[in-house]
Amino acid sequence: MSVRDLFGKELKVVNIGLSSFTDAVEAAGAKAVQVDWRPPVALEPGVRAALAGGAAEVEKANAKAMKLILSGRPFLVGLEKASEAVPGLKKMMLLHAGPPVTWERMCGPMRGGVIGAALYEGWAGTPEEAEKLAASGAIRFEPCHEHQAVGPMAGIVSPSMPVFVVKNEEHGNLAFSTMNEGLGKVLRYGAFGPEITERLKWMENTLYPVLKKALAKLGPVDLKSLIAQALHMGDEVHNRNRAATSLLFRHLAPAVIRTAAPEDGAKALEFINGNDHFFLNLSMAASKATLDAARGIDASSVVVAMARNGTDFGVQLAGTGGEWFTGPAPVPDALYFPGYSKDDANPDIGDSAITETNGLGGFAIAASPAIVKFIGGSASDALRHTRRMYEICAAENNAYGIPALDFRGTPTGIDVRKVVEKGVFPVIDTGVAHKKPGVGQVGAGILSAPAEPFQKAAAGLARRLTPKKARAVKTRSEDK
Repeated sequence: MSVRDLFGKELKVVNIGLSSFTDAVEAAGAKAVQVDWRPPVALEPGVRAALAGGAAEVEKANAKAMKLILSGRPFLVGLEKASEAVPGLKKMMLLHAGPPVTWERMCGPMRGGVIGAALYEGWAGTPEEAEKLAASGAIRFEPCHEHQAVGPMAGIVSPSMPVFVVKNEEHGNLAFSTMNEGLGKVLRYGAFGPEITERLKWMENTLYPVLKKALAKLGPVDLKSLIAQALHMGDEVHNRNRAATSLLFRHLAPAVIRTAAPEDGAKALEFINGNDHFFLNLSMAASKATLDAARGIDASSVVVAMARNGTDFGVQLAGTGGEWFTGPAPVPDALYFPGYSKDDANPDIGDSAITETNGLGGFAIAASPAIVKFIGGSASDALRHTRRMYEICAAENNAYGIPALDFRGTPTGIDVRKVVEKGVFPVIDTGVAHKKPGVGQVGAGILSAPAEPFQKAAAGLARRLTPKKARAVKTRSEDK
């Protein structure tokens, strides 16, 4: 075809570069198609070769991991005091969200949560005393994830706090989470003060015994079934839990009425009814119990935890033990409450991305078009986010169907190899805390996980595969 013939025909453009090029072509009246492609993520020398060389071993390990994850059956089996139930939780110890962090590196909302917990426990009488105590080294800080627990936002778990006990009935492992306080000015968003302490004490002294008695009468609650129903009713069980909380309320209410003193039972049910996020902590514990069954599968590239402490974003793989791979936590794109902006926002924080790790939250956002009113965007954005997540996952969860996608199972089992090869990063919908301690929530939004933790995780997995390959080569040589 000659140049003359080419320019005599209708111009059709396929663009694989910046989307702004497509916009310019369309603005000129021509047709253009934007190819959704990203270059592979930069990795350390030798990492891709090691992953490719161990591909068969990784695939076998991933098949085992996904079988364990997809067969998980998380049940709420009771409530206990954290000091009596959470493994390794000692006096003068606080658990927190995300990977390990020292007081010196803690962000504002996590410091606020620590201060609030010290006041609640009676370790300090004023915020100033609590801050001084925390800085002295008298309080030991460890990640929730290292104690079979999860916590939203700051994720603080102190010894006196009641925790949900969730058991994976298929594999026998347990997970724990605190009860949700509600939205606004609450401990998990770094707020502290008399009203926060009073609410936590009421939850410990009234709500906890009411629900403990009700569950003892009711028996184990099938959380996987409740989550599956909630997805069909418009939740994604991270930022939207209205349907799941309602289903749980219906389940609990008769047992509460039969076992609690009338006034205590009424206040407990009113609290749950007025807190659409009450189920959030249970969806997190259910996801934690489900994913922990896959820990320790050598050579697996499946992600079993994504967590943020407001300073660092951390990732753990099934095949790399308990090693954390971290990078700086990003600030979410968000809808902010009146009077606040991105300048007020703390970098992403919380263990709640365990829901995305389990194929829920942002990965199931196509099931929850109403959430876009809370976090920004459109219903078509929600569909696009979920569809993209299939590209980086090892499987689909047939128990968690998405109505808008003809009940296709949610994308489940983030494969770190696919993340770094495709340059597609997990999408997380999240709340936003003010960067200063004591303020609380200032908005809600969505973000893509940062690249650095996944780059490091891929390298960490490659290091574990390389020695095996070297040993195998040496053995074959000796046999000759």
